[in-house]
Amino acid sequence: MNTSYSDRYSRQELFAPIGKNGQGGIERASAVIIGCGALGSAIAETLTRAGIGELHLVDRDYVEWSNLQRQQLFTENDARQMTPKVEAAKQRLLEIRSDLKLHTYFDDLDIVLIRRLAAGCSLIMDATDNFETRLLIGDAALEAGIPWIYGACVGSSGTVFPFVPGHSACFRCLLPTLPSANDTCDNAGIIAPAVQVTAAIQCAEAMKWLSGSTESLRTKVHHFDLWTGTQMDIGISRIRRDDCPSCGSNPVFPALVRSARPAYAALCGRDTVQVLPDPARRLTLDDAERIGLRLGQDIRRTPHFVQFHALGARFILFSNGRLLIHGTASVEEGRKLHRKVFG
Repeated sequence: MNTSYSDRYSRQELFAPIGKNGQGGIERASAVIIGCGALGSAIAETLTRAGIGELHLVDRDYVEWSNLQRQQLFTENDARQMTPKVEAAKQRLLEIRSDLKLHTYFDDLDIVLIRRLAAGCSLIMDATDNFETRLLIGDAALEAGIPWIYGACVGSSGTVFPFVPGHSACFRCLLPTLPSANDTCDNAGIIAPAVQVTAAIQCAEAMKWLSGSTESLRTKVHHFDLWTGTQMDIGISRIRRDDCPSCGSNPVFPALVRSARPAYAALCGRDTVQVLPDPARRLTLDDAERIGLRLGQDIRRTPHFVQFHALGARFILFSNGRLLIHGTASVEEGRKLHRKVFG
């Protein structure tokens, strides 16, 4: 090892709560990041630079122009090429650190994938935007006995909390106190500093856990607003329920119970309907290109997807058979368009 490389984490090791032993813990650790957008890209870069041994990135989306204002790993060329976020992130992260063990999953998160990842990692970083996925993460983390670091931001505010099995109420316990519908970046906007602060606090909590400084972990939900300059810490230990199906005395982890996943789902704030692949009839990129040539216009093919416009909507079929129909937030309308175009 050359001298310059051996000095790479010297300033982090000089920080007494981490030291050489704590740095060793970070370098031996494996983290999963669910979502590779604003929070996910900031978290991935921070943990990569901190020396994390192994990263797993999960995201189902591609880079768009509206992402560039706050999603720090991506470039204009990524938006122009509509590069999958995990692929664009991988290229950038390996330029930052060539020895990083990096795995990417360009797909929707499901029970099988989250269970497999949780079973082999040190912790899970939340960079998602919906309750359903967080319930899945929460149950998988509880089942595996590992922490997950919740993070959410919109507008100029953010919220962070480390859910540690056996040390706090779980996300399912917290749900009754949360609003049934949240503001999103698509309907309320967001400023990049809110992303950076949220991700920074999440990464600080992760580094506490990975370096062995578990006594320093936050015990209250932290909320801040950068525009108003306000912040608060909210205790949630009292809302923990012994009969909670996720963290109670007899957990069944309901989010991990296998059920028929809905083939059609409206994506939060995207004016888009997602169609999951049917195992009995998996569409290919060749199928999409052929249909696009017959029915559509503005056809575009890359190694990852085929895109075309038809019937007033924009269709993107990915190589794994997953389909996005842009231009409608109605599941019923998405179902009709899917059947009209693909039969």
